[in-house]
Amino acid sequence: MLPRSATAPIAMGISDLIGGIPSLTAIITILTGIMGASFGIFALDFLKLKDMSARGFGLGLASHGLGTARAMSRNETAGVFAALALGLNGIATSILVPLLFKLLNLF
Repeated sequence: MLPRSATAPIAMGISDLIGGIPSLTAIITILTGIMGASFGIFALDFLKLKDMSARGFGLGLASHGLGTARAMSRNETAGVFAALALGLNGIATSILVPLLFKLLNLF
């Protein structure tokens, strides 16, 4: 479950690195993206968030590639920020999750 916040290929690699089950990680990661892309727009509308850069960043961060595609289909600015969030999240997750996993295994 730790690497599911990154996009599926990155999450599978991290899962394999820390001894997880990459295929299960892929399923959970893809379901996370589907749920975020499906309900993310509604959540952002409910919160009355109007700034397209913030909407896109949130969708890309939480919903991976599917959220980025959804943001790009709604607004170009939102799509650019979603892609930025997707990339930054992939980098941060691939660095922090293995470190966190090693730290937790020490106890």
